[in-house]
Amino acid sequence: MSRDQAAAFLRALAQANPAPETELLYQDPFSLLVAVVLSAQTTDVAVNKCTPSLFAAAPTPAAMAALGAEGIGPHIRRIGLWQGKARNVAALASLLVEKHGGEVPRDRAALEALPGVGRKTANVVLNVAFGENTMAVDTHIFRLGNRTGLAPGKTPRAVEDGLVKRCPPELLRDAHHWLILHGRYVCKARLPECWRCAAAAHCNYRDKVAAPG
Repeated sequence: MSRDQAAAFLRALAQANPAPETELLYQDPFSLLVAVVLSAQTTDVAVNKCTPSLFAAAPTPAAMAALGAEGIGPHIRRIGLWQGKARNVAALASLLVEKHGGEVPRDRAALEALPGVGRKTANVVLNVAFGENTMAVDTHIFRLGNRTGLAPGKTPRAVEDGLVKRCPPELLRDAHHWLILHGRYVCKARLPECWRCAAAAHCNYRDKVAAPG
């Protein structure tokens, strides 16, 4: 897509959903960080079912570090890869206490140095918790960027760079939410529901799907 076409695509999504928000439950930057780490290869719905009890037991980095992987594990057994995630959450909580005074850093390098935190997770935290104009590319956004022509790329970073380049600056912060929600509920992996797409007129996907029946 050209920049003008990409802008029209995003503005159509914006008109359909003027106030997009993450679907993860959180209270502060720390709980958001933990929730995003837990959401890797797992649905937000599954994460939201286990985090209330976890955050009730350990609402701060110090409390989470004290809980440890063995204490975290029982709260998150229902999500995928829970054992490794329990270890990562315990370790990142300890590092937040030891190196950052118990606060989540507003710095990409510092975030990515935490266990279980990669570029996507750092982008989500910077965007949602700190209001920065970042673009976190998950499987939904990667698929959508390539399928629609919005930002084709062979890697998540290539799609991220394309989206940042084509997205109008004033839309960039919310664009992550518009795209992930659109990919999750409309532009689905197996069968995109093009007949419900608010941005279909601006999409380059050649095999648009008509409404059933």
